[in-house]
Amino acid sequence: MRFEHLESFFRSLRFRLSAWNTAAVLLIVVATLLGVREALRYTLIAENDHVLVDDANEVALAVERFYPDRDEIFNEMERKAQAHLDRDLFVQLLDPDGKVVWTSGEPPDLSKASTTTGLVSFDGYRVATRQVEHDGLPDYTVRVGASLDMIENDVAKLSRLMMAAGAMIVFVAPLLGYFLAGRATRPLARIITTAARLRPSHLEERLPIRGTGDELDKLSLTINRFLDLLRDYLERNREFVANAAHELRSPLAALQSSVEVILASDRTVEEYQETLGEIADECGQLGVLVNQLLLLAETDIQRTVVTPRPVAFTRVVERSLDMFRGVAEERRIELVDYVADGIMASGDADRLRQVVNNLIDNALKFTPAGGRLVVALRSDDDVGQLALMVTDTGPGIGPEDLPHVFDRFYRGDKSRHREDLTAGNGLGLSICQSIVEAHGGTIAVESTLGRGTTFTVRLPLAAVDERIGEPAGSPG
Repeated sequence: MRFEHLESFFRSLRFRLSAWNTAAVLLIVVATLLGVREALRYTLIAENDHVLVDDANEVALAVERFYPDRDEIFNEMERKAQAHLDRDLFVQLLDPDGKVVWTSGEPPDLSKASTTTGLVSFDGYRVATRQVEHDGLPDYTVRVGASLDMIENDVAKLSRLMMAAGAMIVFVAPLLGYFLAGRATRPLARIITTAARLRPSHLEERLPIRGTGDELDKLSLTINRFLDLLRDYLERNREFVANAAHELRSPLAALQSSVEVILASDRTVEEYQETLGEIADECGQLGVLVNQLLLLAETDIQRTVVTPRPVAFTRVVERSLDMFRGVAEERRIELVDYVADGIMASGDADRLRQVVNNLIDNALKFTPAGGRLVVALRSDDDVGQLALMVTDTGPGIGPEDLPHVFDRFYRGDKSRHREDLTAGNGLGLSICQSIVEAHGGTIAVESTLGRGTTFTVRLPLAAVDERIGEPAGSPG
């Protein structure tokens, strides 16, 4: 258990942030220490070189001034050496043969060192060399050198101080990093706690928004939007299941009643046939309802994929009109059409035909005898859309019902339904809306009580290159 707790701790975002912070601080401290140390060494050596060159030049001037009086030259060199005893400095004078004729202090063996004017590092010393010319010929060579131990000691002292400060920083960095990481991840912890309390039956709680506009706020907003969608979907799903159960209950109850009547006593052949006919009608209605429920379920989970194929929409509308003309004549309803030729849509011909059939069938249901039903189709090339309008002269839809006509299982005022027809299950218009929107279109309704209702469908026209070839869904 303790091992799992430690493993969880080491995997936590807070620990990783503090570890990354500590590693970054350690890298910066090491880089700073090395950089400052080398910069200090470079600066101290440059200053030392400047002093050595100046001293060598002064000694060379004294040699030129007192030449050939060696005693005066040696006295001047002694004074220069005494002035820099604290710096472990030495002065040498070499004759034209390279032999040391005078030296101070305890210089290293410079027999192999260059006698050319300049600065060299040799055996832990920094040496400035200057040649003294007399009558144009090099007679003497002056060397002034100093040990680098003092510089290295100063650099070492600073390094120790910086290492002590760096160690303190590296010690404090994890603690401070862990604290700051905790503050930074505290909103994330609240998000996790809130999300852990969410249940399918309780989706009202939302993640806190701090108003900082940072990534955590954006994450909370995204999750809250998802929770809104999830809540709406689950509510629609619960409502869908409840309504579906209600709609299925009636035909199933009718079937059960018909079967019980048959089983209750012996019946004549005619009575059996009549009852079985009623059962077949109920099964047919039940099959239609189940198919509609499956279609809506597929739409909900976005499994309905519309393959963009050219559809001769004018033909689709004309075929639907031909199919319903007999029904209109039987009910003494005038069916008028204003259908433009050659209009092409893009999508699934069977689904679009279902939309047209549903709208015409719906209008016929609510148009009384002697009424008028108008179906119009036109092309709005300016906006790249077609417009299908189905207008009836039925009782109309009340203002309170109008916003809900596309809701599933919704039924408006019963006075709108013809008494000799079934009221339907309230799924037809919802299916139309799902199909139209899946095709990138819109469906709208306008209605006036006592005057009638108009449904308008707008769909994108087929692109020019889609119109080449045989249209999908053309009548055979």
